[in-house]
Amino acid sequence: MHRFFVSAALFTLALGLAACARNEAAPAPAQPPQVEVAKVLTREVTDFDEFTGRFEAVERVEVRPRVSGYITQVNFEEGREVEKGDVLFVIDPRPYEAALKHAKAELARARTQLELARSERARAEKLLAVRAISQEEFDARVAGSEQALANLQAAEAAVDAARLDLTFTRVRSPISGVVGRAYITAGNHVRTGETLLTTVVSIDPIYVEFEGDERAYLRYLELARQNGQARPRDARVPLWVGLAGETGHPHEGVMVFIDNALDPATGTIRARGLLENGERRFTPGMFARVKLVGSAPYEAVLVNDSAIGTDQSIKYVLVVGENNTVEYRPVKLGPLVDGLRVVREGLSPDDMIVVNGLMRVRPGTPITPQLVAMGPRGSRTDLVARTTESRQ
Repeated sequence: MHRFFVSAALFTLALGLAACARNEAAPAPAQPPQVEVAKVLTREVTDFDEFTGRFEAVERVEVRPRVSGYITQVNFEEGREVEKGDVLFVIDPRPYEAALKHAKAELARARTQLELARSERARAEKLLAVRAISQEEFDARVAGSEQALANLQAAEAAVDAARLDLTFTRVRSPISGVVGRAYITAGNHVRTGETLLTTVVSIDPIYVEFEGDERAYLRYLELARQNGQARPRDARVPLWVGLAGETGHPHEGVMVFIDNALDPATGTIRARGLLENGERRFTPGMFARVKLVGSAPYEAVLVNDSAIGTDQSIKYVLVVGENNTVEYRPVKLGPLVDGLRVVREGLSPDDMIVVNGLMRVRPGTPITPQLVAMGPRGSRTDLVARTTESRQ
C-alpha cells in the first residue's frame, strides 16, 4: 500500500513537470510585419502626350540645270554648308557667249533698220502732203516703220534671253543650307531641267513632323477653346522635343501647322512644329520624341510606382485601414509626373498606402507601419519638399 502511494505521487510529479516544460517551450504570439507606408501626395499637374516624329527641312531644293551643256567645274565640297547664290557647278559658257554676241549683232541691225524705216516714213509724210505719192504707198512705209520697231524689240528680247542663258551656265544654290552629294562630275553633259545635279536642304530653323490620332486632335481642339482660342489652328502651341539617347525633352519649339484633313486610311492627322537649330543638333530625317500639353492643370493624387501591384489586368494598391489592417484597392493610373504615378481613380488625398514590400503582406492582415515620405524612386524626399514649396 505504501508503495502504491509513492508511485502515484511520483507519477503526478512527472505530469506536472511535463506540463511546465510544455508551457516554457510555447512560442510567443507573432508580431505583424513591419512595412513601409506613406501618405499619398496631391499636386497640380498637367498631362502631356508624346508622339514619334521626324525632322524635315523647311526648304529642300533639287538643283537642276537651266541650260544644256557640259559640266566644266564642280565648286563645292559635299555635305558642307553653302550660302544662297554660291556657285555649285559651271557649264561650258562658250556656246552661250557666242549666242549672246550673235543676239547683240542682230540687235544692232534691227536698230539700223528702224532708223531707215522711220526716215522713209518721214519723207513719205511730206510727199503725201503734196500728193506726190499715193495713200497706199504711204501706208506701206508706215507699216514698214512699225515692223522695224517690232523687230528691234524682238532683238532686244533675244539679247536678254542670251544673256540670261549665259548666267545660267553658273549653277548657283537657290537657298542657304547643306549641300548633298554631287550626282554629276566635270565632263558630263547635262540637259535643261532634266539632270539632277545635287540637293540643298535648309538647316536652321527646322521642322519636326508627327501624326496624332483623332482623339488627340479633338482633345487639343477642346483645350484650345478652353484657353479662349477661337481658331485653334492659328495658336502658337509650345512643344518639346527629345532625341534618341537624351533624357526628357530638352528642346523647345512651337506648333506651326495642322493638316486640313485626317487620313482615312490611318485615322491620323499630320502636324508640324518649328525649332531653332543654330547648334546644328538636328538633321532632316532624324527621329524625334515630341511632347505636347495634353490637358489643363488639375489636382491629382500621386504615388510611387513601387506601391502599385498588378493582379492580372488590374492595377491595385494596398491601403492602410483601421487597426493598421491592409485593404486591397483597385486603381486607374495616369502618366508619370516627376517620377511619380498619377492615380486617376481609387485613392483619396488622405489615404495611407504600402510603398514597399507588397509581396510580404496580404489584404485583411495587420501590419506594423513604418512611416516614410512619398517620393520618386531613388529620392523619396525631393518631391515632398518641392510640393510643399509650391503650396506656400
